[in-house]
Amino acid sequence: MTSGNPLRDPKDRRLPRIAGPSGLVIFGVTGDLSRKKLMPAVYDLANRGLLPPGFSLVGFARRDWADEDFAKVVHDAVKEHARTPFREDVWQQLAEGFRFVPGQFSDDAAFERLRTTIDELDKARGTGGNFAFYLSVPPRFFPTVVRQLKAHGLSEGPGDSWRRAVIEKPFGHDLKSAQELNQVVHEVFRPSDVFRIDHYLGKETVQNILALRFANTMFEPVWNRSYVDHVQVTMAEDIGIGGRAGYYDGIGAARDVIQNHLLQLLALTAMEEPSSFEAHALVTEKLKVLKAVKLPRDLDEHTVRGQYAHGWQGGVEVAGYLEEEGISPDSRTDTYAALKLEIDNRRWAGVPFYLRTGKRLGRRVTEIAVVFQRAPHSPFNTSDTQELGENALVIRVQPDEGITIRFGSKVPGTSMEIRDVTMDFAYGESFTESSPEAYERLLLDVLLGDANLFPRHQEVEESWRILDPVEEHWEKNGRPEQYTSGTWGPKAADEMLARDGRSWRRP
Repeated sequence: MTSGNPLRDPKDRRLPRIAGPSGLVIFGVTGDLSRKKLMPAVYDLANRGLLPPGFSLVGFARRDWADEDFAKVVHDAVKEHARTPFREDVWQQLAEGFRFVPGQFSDDAAFERLRTTIDELDKARGTGGNFAFYLSVPPRFFPTVVRQLKAHGLSEGPGDSWRRAVIEKPFGHDLKSAQELNQVVHEVFRPSDVFRIDHYLGKETVQNILALRFANTMFEPVWNRSYVDHVQVTMAEDIGIGGRAGYYDGIGAARDVIQNHLLQLLALTAMEEPSSFEAHALVTEKLKVLKAVKLPRDLDEHTVRGQYAHGWQGGVEVAGYLEEEGISPDSRTDTYAALKLEIDNRRWAGVPFYLRTGKRLGRRVTEIAVVFQRAPHSPFNTSDTQELGENALVIRVQPDEGITIRFGSKVPGTSMEIRDVTMDFAYGESFTESSPEAYERLLLDVLLGDANLFPRHQEVEESWRILDPVEEHWEKNGRPEQYTSGTWGPKAADEMLARDGRSWRRP
């Protein structure tokens, strides 16, 4: 007898991977992340037929809710934030697996109730003992929750079933705290069962960096120091801190974004071809890059931090960071950070990587720009090429996902005038299918046990090794430079590149 589905053609790539019997427990289910991202992602996966029929969702929080109240909260979140259309039949089947467990993280009785709930779901819904625990809680609660799961026999399932932990950033606030956190989590869960979520790695365009480089012949030959002048990685936001003063103050832009998102983008852009696309092979190559990252000697000259000041954004008058509610008027937290890094290996020796992130900048955009050297010899007069810039390949991660290539072309006419033009690939125009939300892809991968898109603890620790000296230097020297909201950051950031004879791209 042959295994597999006899009606399925093995060459048909359209049938996606579907999770086996399983459930998801969300700690901190009343928070913004859960409401806006996680619950809608669960519904969208169900709507696309990617969850098992008996899939179960358990919420754990300090509310005195019944299961029906929880179902109503999920219903409202899905109606407001889901990517796919609302379908009553999908909702009804999903809602039968909703349970809510009220309690504090230190409450033993609540964890006993959670254990009973999971046992009941195994019997009623056929979840097979397979559960992922999503810690959508402030990092200071990670150790408590993880130890409670172990104490109440929840961290290991019966027989061959699996139990996995999903942890949101930040993974510590420096190398020492990250190592301590990893030690606590690994006492309870095997490293292969811990999924650290960096939602950037779930984005289609970020995965496309690997496809662009390694599935094509035309880019890889020029992807090195012989042709690349420099690389810019930008993540700009047009919003302020909103209601996140308690979380953000004391952490700042570099810890919040550069340590995880931007260093991951740098690693994917700079890594060598992996031996396969299995998680261990990808981690091996990304780690080589992170270990080869070198900070500049003079951190005053090659790092910049800023704080947004009062200004106008999108026609609206906005407060400066120090005027935000809950922020101390003498806070030194950075809302803008820029670094120059180099990668000390054969491929990238001497090529600077400029990383920048900030809040209240000109517009919301995340992109990687690989800027190429100018042609080594130009037979044209300088007047012919005065409007010609540098060739660039720009990977747009968000919001208008795609890739742009900028190169010089002759302007129509009788004279030889050369000007920059662009060739553009946009996801929305090339594919009829809309890209899934990052959390859809990542939640499905957790349930499937596929760790490709999740940073491992070694990567987290290497990233802190890079950033810690910068944070220590900033702690001892000066204050962040003020920049007007709605602009592209402090003047010092422009000066940093100008000293190298370069300038920031205007995204």
